[in-house]
Amino acid sequence: MGFIMDGLESETYDRSYTDRYLVGRIWSYFRPFSKRLLGVGLVLTAAALSEFAALAVIGRALDWAAVETATGTMLLLAAAVAGFGILEWLFNFARHYLSGRVVGQSIWQLRSDAFHKAMEHDLSFYDENSSGKVVSRITTDTEDFSGIIALITDFLAQLILVGFFFVYLSFISWKLSLLLLAMAPLAIGLALAFRKLARFVTMNAKRVTATVNGRIQESIAGIAIAKGFRREKTLWKDFKDDNRLSYRFHLRRGIVLQLIFPIVAIASGVGNGFIAYSGGQMARAGAISLGEWFLFMQAVGYFWWPMLNIASFWNQLQDGLAAAERIFSLIDRTPKVRQSTDVRQSTDVRQSTDVRQSVASDKEEYSSRASSNFQKKAGVKASAGAELVFSKVDFAYSDKETVLKDFSLRIAPGEKLAIVGRTGAGKSSIVRLLCRFYEFQSGSITIDGRDIRQLDLNELRADIGLVSQTPFLFPGSIADNIRYARPEATDAEVEQAARSLGRGDWVDDLPDGLKTATGHRGSSISMGQRQLVSLSRVLLKNPDTFILDEATSSVDPFTEAQIQEGLETVMRGRTAIVIAHRLSTVRFTDRIIVLEKGSILEEGSHLELLERKGHYARLYDTYFRHQSIEYIEEMAEAGK
Repeated sequence: MGFIMDGLESETYDRSYTDRYLVGRIWSYFRPFSKRLLGVGLVLTAAALSEFAALAVIGRALDWAAVETATGTMLLLAAAVAGFGILEWLFNFARHYLSGRVVGQSIWQLRSDAFHKAMEHDLSFYDENSSGKVVSRITTDTEDFSGIIALITDFLAQLILVGFFFVYLSFISWKLSLLLLAMAPLAIGLALAFRKLARFVTMNAKRVTATVNGRIQESIAGIAIAKGFRREKTLWKDFKDDNRLSYRFHLRRGIVLQLIFPIVAIASGVGNGFIAYSGGQMARAGAISLGEWFLFMQAVGYFWWPMLNIASFWNQLQDGLAAAERIFSLIDRTPKVRQSTDVRQSTDVRQSTDVRQSVASDKEEYSSRASSNFQKKAGVKASAGAELVFSKVDFAYSDKETVLKDFSLRIAPGEKLAIVGRTGAGKSSIVRLLCRFYEFQSGSITIDGRDIRQLDLNELRADIGLVSQTPFLFPGSIADNIRYARPEATDAEVEQAARSLGRGDWVDDLPDGLKTATGHRGSSISMGQRQLVSLSRVLLKNPDTFILDEATSSVDPFTEAQIQEGLETVMRGRTAIVIAHRLSTVRFTDRIIVLEKGSILEEGSHLELLERKGHYARLYDTYFRHQSIEYIEEMAEAGK
């Protein structure tokens, strides 16, 4: 049994549910359509009755044919059989139409719930779990879930037909009917014996399918890197290994699910033999007619067919339940980032709004000059920005490594802070905690005096404008990507935000202006233009706090000048945090902190830190000095 019982590791958020719980929860998705399901039940009954009536007419026709051979009678019987057949088809069509609508709407709701929860999960969830596997649950597993209703309706249709047969045949011969009924426990017992094994192999098949989907998605996403390093063969080898594993587990599933059919078929053959012999003896003795014997033999086929289908139904039901279990595990996973029960709206939170409103209220003075008026329209804040305070914060991505330990930092309203340090120092972690992408273990982070754990997440993030290190653009136009920050913004507002950066020259350089298509993840425009799109997006959003995880990639001097000018525009009137990689950005900030292993080693202005000749001075010589005019002039002088 080792070949069958070998399993795959489950995801960390997987859960086990009882069949009773799963069935009840599945029913909750179909309960809103109970009236339509009642209609499905009625047409099911009508279809089964029509099929039974056609077979009953054929049975009577055999008896009448022995005593009466009139052509008119035979035509009438043939017409009756055809009529019942047409009715059966019509009722079955109605059944598939109604059940199809119920299934479609239920799956739409389930998939919506799964996608909604996937969007709610914090970033630590996606650090631990492949996005391809999550996609597999939302797509493939919901499709498997959808087959449950089709299975149930087909199974019920056959059971109803067997019920009509059994009641009718009981009046003809109760002995043969009891013999027919005695076969049921054997068939059901054989089918249910495979329950646990069927669930196990089905769950593993779904896990390996998710693994293959994840491998394909990640390989395609990184195809440019793979081609650049000529690693296509490695991707192919990894895919072959996963695909081979998928073959093994799906083969196991197929073997297990198909084992039951030969066993039940053998039992069915034995049952057919008993009924054929017993019914034939009774027909010879005159206890039943030839037509009634025919009906009994037909009943055996229809009786054993649902019994056989119990095996198929149960195995496929396990398939649907396994899919439901994986979907509900995704939905029920509790995010690590959670709001406190005492949730405050950000409008209640800003204790310093009086200062900002007093500044913003003086619109006449602020708009006295054309340039200031232009900036105000473009989204430049007239307020002082928010006060940000980290107090004795401890944070770790896992139990193995602490990123921040007893970390404290205060950023004054409107202050422009640069964070520098080597890779792994904790720079990006500070930003992620402020945006509540991750949950910190202890301490507090406050915005304008209020703990961020007590703020509504949507309102909190609405007041923070984040530009990540690698700007992400969605498929569509550049205007669409800028409007992503504020969907209700007009075309004029979008263009105003874009042209507020770099005097708008970068917009004129685009082939179709703001209508230019971005391509896949912004591939149709340069990295510098992607950064300008991200800055325009923040400017349109108009937040109190601006965060920039500056890109490490180099851009040409002209584009860098545009980006720098854009940064000055975006930072004006806002609290700003910059994870800096460019000397021009570092010089522009009010204060610099040097981070090392989650602790602040030094802080001060650019010139102050250089004069100290400490950690920042060494970082400057390593990362920034080659960007300075002085260094370029020295190199030029040395080359003479």
